[in-house]
Amino acid sequence: MKIPHLGEPLNDEHIAFLETFAKSCRASIIKMVAKAQSGHPGGSLSALDFLVLIYTMRICKTNESVVVSNGHISPAVYAVLAEIGVIPKEAVLEKFRRPDDVYEGHVNRKIPGIHYGTGPLGVGGSVGAAFALGDKLKGNNDKSFLIMGDGEQQEGQVWEMINFANKFQLNNLILFIDYNEVQLTDSLENIMPVNLLGVYRASGWNVIEVDGHDFKAMWDALGDASLSSKPTAIIAKTIMGHGIDFMEESGRNKQSDWHGKAPSYEQVKDALNLIALNEEENKVLEIGLASLPNKIRTAKEVAFGKKMEIDTGAPVLYDLDTFTDCRSAYGKALLDLAHLNKNVLALSADLAGSVKTAAVKKELPMQHIECGIAEQHMLSLSGGLSLRDFIPFCSTFGAFMSSRAKDQARVNDINECNVKMVATHCGLSVGEDGPTHQSIDDISSFLGFMHTNIYEPADPNQCDRIIRYIAKHYGNVYVRMGRAKLPILTKEDGSIFFDENYQFKPGKADILRRGSRATLLAAGPMVERALKAAKALGGDIEVIAISSFQPFDHETILSSIKKTGRVITVHDHHIRTGLAALVQESIVKAGITPMFKALGVEHYQLSGTADELYALAGLGVKDIIEAVESF
Repeated sequence: MKIPHLGEPLNDEHIAFLETFAKSCRASIIKMVAKAQSGHPGGSLSALDFLVLIYTMRICKTNESVVVSNGHISPAVYAVLAEIGVIPKEAVLEKFRRPDDVYEGHVNRKIPGIHYGTGPLGVGGSVGAAFALGDKLKGNNDKSFLIMGDGEQQEGQVWEMINFANKFQLNNLILFIDYNEVQLTDSLENIMPVNLLGVYRASGWNVIEVDGHDFKAMWDALGDASLSSKPTAIIAKTIMGHGIDFMEESGRNKQSDWHGKAPSYEQVKDALNLIALNEEENKVLEIGLASLPNKIRTAKEVAFGKKMEIDTGAPVLYDLDTFTDCRSAYGKALLDLAHLNKNVLALSADLAGSVKTAAVKKELPMQHIECGIAEQHMLSLSGGLSLRDFIPFCSTFGAFMSSRAKDQARVNDINECNVKMVATHCGLSVGEDGPTHQSIDDISSFLGFMHTNIYEPADPNQCDRIIRYIAKHYGNVYVRMGRAKLPILTKEDGSIFFDENYQFKPGKADILRRGSRATLLAAGPMVERALKAAKALGGDIEVIAISSFQPFDHETILSSIKKTGRVITVHDHHIRTGLAALVQESIVKAGITPMFKALGVEHYQLSGTADELYALAGLGVKDIIEAVESF
């Protein structure tokens, strides 16, 4: 059996093979969910025919990207990959949704043929767009295939992706929408009707309506999509539970009975008898499978923290006369990195001037991606680009990065991506913008992640080193910095502390002043204030700058606390979830009982300069002095 190219017709032999292949996959889906007594058979069965078509007629020979945004239809994806022989069928049927193998309830990137693990709806759409954009930036002709559900279209992130794909004319993006008109709890009409045809056409997409169970019609639609100058949305009319009689009956009536319910063993027995392959069908399947190439390979995995082959350039050394903000130091370092490395990208959400990516936008427009006011899309897009060997630096205000786009950052974390989240305007340093923009809980947003480090520079020199370090080392990172300008930090002799010999190390705190009277632990803009307080107190105060929150330097901190017996944390962050909380954890685990005080933000502030807000929050120099003297 010769595999056709897009634009070439399917013949009777192809159709017979596809129908038989799909029939066998339906049996696998039913066995899978019945064995696990858990899963989503309805949507798996309605989307199956398209998955069968693209994987056998296209992906087998191209290994192009397929993103299944409605990741709960994993039984269909696993069934197709198992039928091809990419993964072992018996293992899938036995281990689906079990903790001792990779066949999770939602698609898992560790499985060959799955390029991004999804679950929360809407996320995969942005990743599909990222793969399409990445291929365009690299100048190759690959297509990116994206599968989404119809109810999923209600997610706001989908709207962000739709606009983005139109703006960048991603004609290599082909979206298949499983239009079975049934959601988790009810019909699409009763939950939230969506005018899919109108929305996509009005947004500049090429839209094709098709029968989602007609292989020839879908293949012709793919051929048309491959010739379009626009991104294509194939709206496929399907039936939930298609191919399994008792499930299909509910699907035709727009009932959600089989969205997320496993059939009983008695129902499985009857269903499997009805769809069992006969001798002739087994022969058709065997001949067809023997004809399929198998270029589907596992996604490349890179160890967290591993060095990458990029040029980090020469660090900038800001002299003692410099008075600037960390965000400007970030922008300068990023521009340098982008000039030296074509795979370094800057992404912004309509804040290029504020987050200092504007220089990249001006000098290297092809390496600056403007996403518009779409932070969720920007984060997922960055995740996808990172899996295409780009190094995306995505920036917005801390309040938006850590709250509005936290879910997207979490899914990037699960997928072990390489996204550099650099947030500006963090803490009360945001100043006059007021409480809606005060990201005073952002560190706690990311502390629960498994593959994301958290850093906060204390001055522009350290910021420059941190940015160059994270560009060189694989892994997700969140870097927070304020809006206000900072002086250059010095050693006790007045020379630059973060000088030309300084090298940033994750999980390493920096001792700026040594003493035995008390330990001052400070981060970001609070380090300067801690130094001023220590000087006013006459010295003998140990001042330690904390720039790494995950990983955290328990050793250095505990050593100092054991020596002084008194510790004060000073942080432009919520007092219960930032530096103070991490230090308290260290103390408890070490089983020591020092005298302890925490200075931080205890309630939302209003508008004012950074210094005014710090004074009102008890984060001024005099507050630090009073805290030390109160021991």
